[in-house]
Amino acid sequence: MHPSRQPACDDSRLDIGVAAAYARQRFAPGVALSKIIQGSEIMGQSASKYRFHLINAFSLSESSSFRLRSFKGPKESIIYNYQDVAPFLEGIEWDVHPGAPSTHGDWPVEKQEEFASVGLNRLPLVREACRSGKYNAIVLLGGGDPGFWPAREIGREYNIPVTTAAHSQMHIARMLGNKFSIVDISETHNMQMYNLVVQYGFTDNCASIRNVNYPLPRPNYSDPSSIQAEQEKALRGEQSRMLDVAEQEAIAAIEEDGAEVIMLGCSASFWLQPFLQKRLAAAGWEVPVLEGFRCAIELAKLFVDLGTGSSGLMVPSERPKRWRRKKTF
Repeated sequence: MHPSRQPACDDSRLDIGVAAAYARQRFAPGVALSKIIQGSEIMGQSASKYRFHLINAFSLSESSSFRLRSFKGPKESIIYNYQDVAPFLEGIEWDVHPGAPSTHGDWPVEKQEEFASVGLNRLPLVREACRSGKYNAIVLLGGGDPGFWPAREIGREYNIPVTTAAHSQMHIARMLGNKFSIVDISETHNMQMYNLVVQYGFTDNCASIRNVNYPLPRPNYSDPSSIQAEQEKALRGEQSRMLDVAEQEAIAAIEEDGAEVIMLGCSASFWLQPFLQKRLAAAGWEVPVLEGFRCAIELAKLFVDLGTGSSGLMVPSERPKRWRRKKTF
């Protein structure tokens, strides 16, 4: 039994009017008004306050034996676990890109070289979305945040906030508790999450990274059971060893490491969230379990509401009018 899919939305769009376009210009002052109006015509008369472009980390070929999600078809089918994310997309006009074709190989991403490759490939998609004038936020899908920092730099050129999974989870987790732990899939992927904890400045707040040891599929390796198979077992109400181990490691993170919030690492494991949240509650632990896509979507909404994205000092423009003689730590 696979996760249910919703029918594709009607793509017919109507003009929203010049007045709404003027209102949108405050979110993208660097974009010509004519371009904003053109984008408004595409996005439709419903004129949601939120117009998001979701961009997957990469896409694999149709012949790949290592596909974990769809890369074409209705937009709902291109998002991992859409049935869990759908409530958080209500009221948002959104499009999704399946991801740039992978150049590292025809398999999912775990190694540092692979994260660097797909991150670089994603940047032209970010710039294209920002230039279009159709969107007021970009949400990068994928648990390891490939390309996030340069994507954020691109977004700031257009005054468009860019959010992503791990970055959003860590910030929200820190607001919900003193320390958080990451439940992740494999030794190799753990180190990507470790590097993000350091880069994002959460070494004092991350209690641990716990490994369930369910690596992503790759050539030349055969695993006793796959992440996808374990998810399907859980959805059928059968025992899933991956879920059992995730529960075990989450409780160990709470009892042994001092975690007060649990977040999930790889996006292929995001399906665990509702199951793990329920199990922790049943075990008596009042601990939130976070998932990356919904956190990134909610933070994007917040930035649109605030009318801001990144500080011009943290992400400076090419030739800022004012500059600092010194940067301190």
